[in-house]
Amino acid sequence: MRLTKPTIMPHHPLVTESRDLCGDLISRLNDAEISRTPGLGAFPLGNLLTLPQNFGNIFLGETFSSYISVHNDSSQLCKEITLKADLQTGSQRLSLSSIGTQPIPELQPDHSIDDVIHHEVKELGTHILVCAVSYMLTSGERMQFRKFFKFQVLKPLDVKTKFYNAESDEVYLEAQIQNITPGPIYMEHVSLDPSQQYTSAELNAKDGKEGSHPVFGTLDCLSPSDTRQYLYCLTPRPEIYSDTRLLKGVTNIGKLDIVWKTSMGERGRLQTSQLQRVAPGYGDIRLTVESVPDTVALESSFDLVCKITNCCERTMDLTLVLQNVTSSPGLLWSGVSGRQLGKLPHNESLDIPLSLISVIPGLQTISGLRLTDNFLKRTYEHDEIAQVFVVSVDT
Repeated sequence: MRLTKPTIMPHHPLVTESRDLCGDLISRLNDAEISRTPGLGAFPLGNLLTLPQNFGNIFLGETFSSYISVHNDSSQLCKEITLKADLQTGSQRLSLSSIGTQPIPELQPDHSIDDVIHHEVKELGTHILVCAVSYMLTSGERMQFRKFFKFQVLKPLDVKTKFYNAESDEVYLEAQIQNITPGPIYMEHVSLDPSQQYTSAELNAKDGKEGSHPVFGTLDCLSPSDTRQYLYCLTPRPEIYSDTRLLKGVTNIGKLDIVWKTSMGERGRLQTSQLQRVAPGYGDIRLTVESVPDTVALESSFDLVCKITNCCERTMDLTLVLQNVTSSPGLLWSGVSGRQLGKLPHNESLDIPLSLISVIPGLQTISGLRLTDNFLKRTYEHDEIAQVFVVSVDT
């Protein structure tokens, strides 16, 4: 017999008005209903518990509990009784019996041998509980029999992930978790266990006057078919930053650890496999913005620092060209164009200080930076590398 928690007895009231035909009779029947909550006649749930009438559903990550009883229905004494309970899955066979390997000396008539087994379900699909009993009659004859109990393990949650690679080498992970069980579940714990190359920060809380609070509230209930998004930021460890090849080759992000409870307090846990992201492609030259102001005054100059990294397998001889593009007329480059930057070896970086002048107010985009490799006569164009907000300052 499977051991499961009881459920709350539902109450289905038939609402009527006093002027309806048989309205008084239906009202009295509703008041006499045992599942009715006192003082809440139209509430759909009662204050009584209902024992399960069938095997019920078993979901991945939950704990399967079962009560096993071997009863001697005969009038004879049985000796050397052994009980084995094995769980056969699609990939393995597990022994679950808590009774020792030594046979039980005897079993009197009308007596039982009881055992309770527990197992955290970690595989989907068909499971078979195999119960094998062996005993000896008083005549010395050895008897044995087996019983099989088959059940299906269902999927409780549907987890989808999305990755966003930022220019700062940070990776943002969005995890969409959907409840596909027939009842509500309460998300007790959702966390990301990052791989060795990353550190993670959870972005699912908001700051208030009394500290940080979860964005989903203190009671994180997920109704059937509802979906919730969780966001995490992963930052590469310092030793990964120094080598571009290592940074490009890191595809393992980590694992999601999800813990929930059902409406009756039964606990479930699910851990995903190693999450994989598509490694970003930097090309031959990678350009990142090291520093840029958020807001600048109109008709004033401001400084910008860019970092250039040689990502190819050869040394490059670079020339910097600054172009004022017509698609971004609000900013003008200030400085020498066609400047020789010199040779940049493989996997080396170079910081370039630049200056611009703001001429039009509003949100402006920095574009028009060109790098030419003098060895191959190849030009690399970099547009929309950053944005600044230009404001008018009254004198």
